[in-house]
Amino acid sequence: MRNVVLAFIAGILIAGAVSAAFCYPDRESLTDTEIDAIKKNQAIAPRVKLFLRAASLRLTSTEARLAGQVTEPGDPMEYRTPEDMLDDYYRILNSVMLNLEDATQNFPPDRDGIRKALKHLRDIMKKSIPKLEILEKMATEKQETELIRLISRAADISNGALEGAEEALEGKFSEY
Repeated sequence: MRNVVLAFIAGILIAGAVSAAFCYPDRESLTDTEIDAIKKNQAIAPRVKLFLRAASLRLTSTEARLAGQVTEPGDPMEYRTPEDMLDDYYRILNSVMLNLEDATQNFPPDRDGIRKALKHLRDIMKKSIPKLEILEKMATEKQETELIRLISRAADISNGALEGAEEALEGKFSEY
């Protein structure tokens, strides 16, 4: 199980390495509040939940922005473009994969926490993938090629995360 989970995570990370060259490395993908909350939650399940909440916020905010809604002053996404938020989403999911990989290497691994994290990842990806499809339609209508590329990249990592989480939870990886 552990080897297969590690192989899954490694595959996602390798696939993302090419895309990572196009990321915005000088910009933090999480807000200070999100970083503080994640630092305070070192257990894998709540940590993954916080990362995924941040990722979901990026998708919701991107959709609102593409629909023409203006952010309110003080909104944590106020100064981020849709491209920034989609890049953040990708980077946050990458962080989830790294955190899951680290959790499997702890001795003894927190099997219950990993299982909870995988279930949450699966559930959020099932909600995120349809949102990405909506975003793709919106970006296509606006002929935003960079957004379409970023949405495609986000969809790839989301589909991979969903597939890996489902396989792990279905018992193909009996340890989790």
